[in-house]
Amino acid sequence: MRVDQLHYELQEASIAQVPEGDRLAARLLHLPASGERVHLHVGDLPRLVPEGSVVVVNDTRVLPARLLGRKRGSGGRAEIFLVRRCGGGRGAVEEWLAMGRASKGLRVGAVIECGDLEVEVKGRQDDLLVVQLTAATGSVAGAIDRLGHVPLPPYIRRDDSPADRDRYQTIFARVEGAVAAPTAGLHLTEGLVAALSARGCVLATVTLHVGLGTFRPVTVPDLDDHVMHSEAFDVPATTAEAIRDARGRGADVIAIGTTVVRALESAADPSREGCVLAGAGETRLLIQPGYRFRVTDRLFTNFHLPGSTLLALVAAFAGTGRVLGAYEHARDHGYRFFSYGDAMLVEPSKDARRAPPPAETS
Repeated sequence: MRVDQLHYELQEASIAQVPEGDRLAARLLHLPASGERVHLHVGDLPRLVPEGSVVVVNDTRVLPARLLGRKRGSGGRAEIFLVRRCGGGRGAVEEWLAMGRASKGLRVGAVIECGDLEVEVKGRQDDLLVVQLTAATGSVAGAIDRLGHVPLPPYIRRDDSPADRDRYQTIFARVEGAVAAPTAGLHLTEGLVAALSARGCVLATVTLHVGLGTFRPVTVPDLDDHVMHSEAFDVPATTAEAIRDARGRGADVIAIGTTVVRALESAADPSREGCVLAGAGETRLLIQPGYRFRVTDRLFTNFHLPGSTLLALVAAFAGTGRVLGAYEHARDHGYRFFSYGDAMLVEPSKDARRAPPPAETS
């Protein structure tokens, strides 16, 4: 698919810079399988979810991945953006992959002092730095938690605040490892989960650690040529069982966010339609129009950047023209876009639900 087919116009004033004061007060655009779009609020979500559905959330936890400090010797300002821990070792010394920037660059051997956490550049791996983190006291994990800044996306044009520590984290956040939030889940509250439970819905979890690629734009004209970033995911046995049970009852699987879709579709059971296999892995799955969805029945999601792989996923789920029309409708009706913005509940056209894959074209 050509990336320019995923373009829409958006003014900067439509990009949410702060979250809604009440998570449930965010607006919700319902895009039903048939009929007109409906303007609602996130608090209305439970009544839109069919009784007995399995509602799947991402329980990844966002790291305070931005470290600000100064280069030893010159005193110049430097920033380290942690991407992924190398290996499983934890303690007072750890090795990470990271991005970094400073006024005169960061060479191998450079040391950045971030309070009582020392960061030394040890080498490079592809386009990332290999850095060694050393905590003067306690553990590296503890120092990152104390000194790190919330990695707000670049289109949020302000410094992070103490409030972002809570609001840029879902209520399900448990497994540390993401460098960006699974933003659809930011809307959910304990009360909303209770309302879903009252409708007989089952809450299930997957873990997908949102990686660096979420900040990287698509730079090629055709998505077929885009190199998708790798993200670690894990589908617990309890989630696989809940989905199998739902299929036996004829119930739907509702994905809370595109990260959940990628995890579920990456774990799809090739021998059982609509089911998933439990286990952990890495995924580079790129979902674009023409993709045959195997697990996901409905999608609750935020509004995504033009030309992004996330918008391509939503377009694949519900049709490019239909989705872009809904985006323009939301923009014209004052919806707030991107990570701290409003949401959509998207249903595929009835004749597209787990339909046979399209014929290949040359």
